[in-house]
Amino acid sequence: MPESTDGKRVNLKELKSGGFIKQTQRDLFTVRLRVPGGRLDIDKMAKIAEVAKKYSRMGYCHLSFRQSVEIIGVHIDDFDALVKELAEFGQEVASCGPRVRVPTACGGCEYNPNGIMDAQKKALEVDKDLFGTECHHKFKISFSGCPIDCARTKGMDLGFQGVVTPQWEEDPCTKCTLCAKACLEGAIVDDEDGTPIFYSEKCVQCGDCIKVCPTDAWTAKRKGWIVRAGGRHGRHPREADEIVKFLPDEKVTDFISKTIEWYNKNGKRGERIGKTFDRVGLKTFKDEVAPSFLTE
Repeated sequence: MPESTDGKRVNLKELKSGGFIKQTQRDLFTVRLRVPGGRLDIDKMAKIAEVAKKYSRMGYCHLSFRQSVEIIGVHIDDFDALVKELAEFGQEVASCGPRVRVPTACGGCEYNPNGIMDAQKKALEVDKDLFGTECHHKFKISFSGCPIDCARTKGMDLGFQGVVTPQWEEDPCTKCTLCAKACLEGAIVDDEDGTPIFYSEKCVQCGDCIKVCPTDAWTAKRKGWIVRAGGRHGRHPREADEIVKFLPDEKVTDFISKTIEWYNKNGKRGERIGKTFDRVGLKTFKDEVAPSFLTE
């Protein structure tokens, strides 16, 4: 176990759980910052750069695959001063270890034209309410605003992907055929007179037909989140299972809380929730958690 220069022994596992990750270089650590959804205020970003320039002994930061900013090469003796300076402008260090991690998210519908659901808003809400909740292993959550799924919800312990069901009304339709041209899945084809024919089994619920329609003949019948659970990356990847479709925005936090409660009750220390599904049975989870959230 290493020591700081004042002779105090340190526990690397505890440091990592607190967001201080040991590097190859002696006494140097990567400090992971808490950046839910990858969203950083510009002024805060500039201040992080000032702190990093002061304490990094390697001269650079790293943007992690999960949207965190990591200050590289911080000496163990500088931890307290670093954390204090970050706290002065409201920047926290992210925790690692067996707990709910910082949620990741795409741009969602706030500014991305593909977005259906507000991924950024939900990531910030979930981070505020559930970040750091203890469980048996790391617990990763992501939000994708549409079926392009940039936040890779199929590889998360819990993933939320926005979807919308389109519906067509004849009266406003001018038979312009733009909807069929916009549909990359071939779910909409033109009849001889230009009337759209909809094949729901081919639809991925992206809402492109709704966005392109100039007369609002295509509208949203309903929209919400597809919920996937049990995914993971790493040496032994597992694709998440679909649990619920069209979960409303207001039920997301409750669903996560109920899932973690179930996981902590049925899982084992060191076991990701996907392994718990494989051992206990996915049906058990669905039967005990999903029914109150089902919308179909």
